[in-house]
Amino acid sequence: MKMESVFKIVANLLFLILVVMISLVNGARPPKKLFDVMTYHRNADAPIDITQATLKAWRDACAHEGGGRVRIPPGKYLVDSVRFIGPCKGPMEFLIEGTLIAPTEPAKFFTDTWIGFRYVEDLTVDGGGVLDGKGAAAWPYNDCGKNHRCRVLPVTLRFDFITNSRVGNLAAVNSKNAHMYLFACHNMNISHVTLTAPGNSPNTDGIHIGSSTKIKIVHSKIHTGDDCVSMVAGSQDVDIFDVVCGPGHGISVGSLGRTHETEYVTGIHVRNCTFIGAENGLRIKTWAPSLYSLASDIIFEDIDIINTGNPIIIDQQYCPSGSCKLQNMLSSEVQIKDVTFKNIRGISNTKVAVNIQCSPTLPCKNVRLVDIDLSYRGPGGQARSLCSHVTGSSSGKQKPGGCI
Repeated sequence: MKMESVFKIVANLLFLILVVMISLVNGARPPKKLFDVMTYHRNADAPIDITQATLKAWRDACAHEGGGRVRIPPGKYLVDSVRFIGPCKGPMEFLIEGTLIAPTEPAKFFTDTWIGFRYVEDLTVDGGGVLDGKGAAAWPYNDCGKNHRCRVLPVTLRFDFITNSRVGNLAAVNSKNAHMYLFACHNMNISHVTLTAPGNSPNTDGIHIGSSTKIKIVHSKIHTGDDCVSMVAGSQDVDIFDVVCGPGHGISVGSLGRTHETEYVTGIHVRNCTFIGAENGLRIKTWAPSLYSLASDIIFEDIDIINTGNPIIIDQQYCPSGSCKLQNMLSSEVQIKDVTFKNIRGISNTKVAVNIQCSPTLPCKNVRLVDIDLSYRGPGGQARSLCSHVTGSSSGKQKPGGCI
């Protein structure tokens, strides 16, 4: 054998040894195995109900050393209320390539979750599929506006105690309740999702976030009957970028102050978003009366407003049903401070385009209006701004005239 060939063989062996050593140092795991749901489906019924097949596929994938990939192929499938529980033995992927159809029988409505994930780290939910919540069958049962003992309806896609995970390339339509709900999650990236329901559908929030940290929502379209994104107690370090909202009730911090007084809302950044025909734009809302709480370090910037009501609104007398006892006598105990509205431009559907109504007990502190350009084209004159119980500053263009 020529010396040249020997050198090549030795060099290749050394390279392979180096690759193995690097993999060991980096703690490389065995590759994820694919678990196709249809291999678990044994019946020939139509339409196909894959509830049990999907649960079995998840169970096996979750138990696989190195993680697994659960795949729902193209097609239309019925799925009852399901919860996929960890922890798992490696990263998990849940690939929805088909259309999942929720139950329409009233006996199956009254649960908090349609499709849920819990106690999973490094989860990816993706696939380009559709989640059809069949909300129209259940919305007549939603009487929460007048019945405080109303029965809960299911969230389409719920995440509890999920960390270091991603959700993307999915559509959800006509949820019975919120389309997506995050509770006690950390470091989640939601991108390229489309959430759709009629503007008059009740409580169909797009993405509802609570007690969660480091959440990113980007490049998405949310057209629903309630808040496009709502951030309640414990929402911290939330980044919302390039989201189209409308119809809907806007992107909202709150409502705050009814519970969870020690779980503050901080570090909210909403940027480069567009509101089209929404009921509200950028909103912070707190109950009155309320428990003590705090909302701070909130930035709304580079926002386009197109025929949207209440483009800028802080409401510390929030009471949507009008049934709050002593509302006019007692104030909110939620402190709002360090809030910036910057480069907000467009057309308001309401004459009061800037409406900042803070608590007389705990006035808002350091609210900044920077380069506001909002017009009103309805009857009764130009856009107006109203402020009470707030300190801060106005700078740059102020249309309507700044009230701080």
